[in-house]
Amino acid sequence: MSAPKLGFEESIDANVVLKELCSGCGACVLVCPFGCLEYSEEKPKLVKKCELCGICSRVCPRFEFSQEALETLAFEKTHQPSDIFGVFRRLVIAQATDESILRVCQDGGVVSALLTYALDNGVIDSAIVSGMSKEKPLFPMPCVISTSQDVLKCAGTRYTYSPSLLALQDAVQKKMRSLAFVGTPCQMQSLRKIEAFPLKKFSNIIKFTVGLMCTESFVYEGLVRKHIEGVLGVDLKDVKKINIKGRVLVSTKSGRIRAVSLAEAKRYTRKGCLPCMDFSAELADISVGGLGLNGWTFTILRSKMGEEIFKEAEKAGAVRTRPVEEEKLASDLLLKLSTRKKKTL
Repeated sequence: MSAPKLGFEESIDANVVLKELCSGCGACVLVCPFGCLEYSEEKPKLVKKCELCGICSRVCPRFEFSQEALETLAFEKTHQPSDIFGVFRRLVIAQATDESILRVCQDGGVVSALLTYALDNGVIDSAIVSGMSKEKPLFPMPCVISTSQDVLKCAGTRYTYSPSLLALQDAVQKKMRSLAFVGTPCQMQSLRKIEAFPLKKFSNIIKFTVGLMCTESFVYEGLVRKHIEGVLGVDLKDVKKINIKGRVLVSTKSGRIRAVSLAEAKRYTRKGCLPCMDFSAELADISVGGLGLNGWTFTILRSKMGEEIFKEAEKAGAVRTRPVEEEKLASDLLLKLSTRKKKTL
C-alpha cells in the first residue's frame, strides 16, 4: 500500500514556510498542476483548496533533500569529503573576449559569453535569466531571452532575489525546446529535483545550467530602498552597477562609487537564505563567481555537458582562460566560503 500524498499545508507550509526556511525559489508554484499556489512576498501562498497531488513537496529544495541522490543524477557520482565545493571536472579562471560584454558584465563576463555563444551557434534557442523591472529601479525580474542583445541588456549580478524558476512556465508556453538556465544554488537544487521527479515538461527543455556563487541575497526594500536610496541618497535610476568586493560597491552613471559595509548589508539578508548550505551552486553544470577577482570569473565545470559547452566556447574564442593556480587567493576564498556555508545549520 503506497504512502498517502502530502498536500501543501502538511508538507511545505508546515515544514518550510512557517519555519522560515523557504528559499523563495518558486518551484512549488511552478509545478502545481491545479493552480493552487501563487508567489507572494517571496514565498508560496495557497489561494484555493489543495488537491493533495504531492508534487510541490517533491521539488522543494528545503523538504526531504538528498544531495547525494541529486549528485548521482547530475554527475553519475557523488562528491568526496575533500571536495568542499562539490563535484567538478575542471577549474579555470575565465574572461569573455567580446568588448561589448566586458563593458557591461559583472566580473569576467563568462555567463554572458557562454549564453551569447550558445544562442548564436544554435546550441540553445533561449535562456532564463534575471532582468530588471521597468517600473521599479534595480528590482530583478525573471525573463526568457533569445538574442545576444538581450544578453547584454540583462548582464550583471542582482543582489536581491529573482524567482527565475517561474519563467520556465513562460518558456514552455512559448514552445522553447533548448534553453540555458542561470540562477542561484537553491534554484539549481529545485531544478535537479524537478529532473529527478521527473517533470519532463520542464526538465527536458533545459540544455545546461549556470549556477551563481551566492553567500546570501538581500531584501529589496531594505538594502536598495532603505539603505542605498535612503541612507546613501543615491538616485536608483543613476546606479550603473552593484558589486561586492569586501564591501557592497554602488557605482553610478555619474562616476561616483558609494560603499556599504558587509556588516551593514547583512542586516538586510533574506531569512530564506539563512538555512542554505550551498555557496557555489554545487548542482549546476557550470558554476561561476567573482571571488575577489578583478575582471575575471572563477569557473567550475562540473558536468560533462557543462565542460563540453565551455570547451566549445573556448575553442571558438568566446572566452579566454588562465590556470586557476594563478589565483590562490580566489581558490582559498572559495574553500573558505563553501566551508562557512556548510556550517550554517
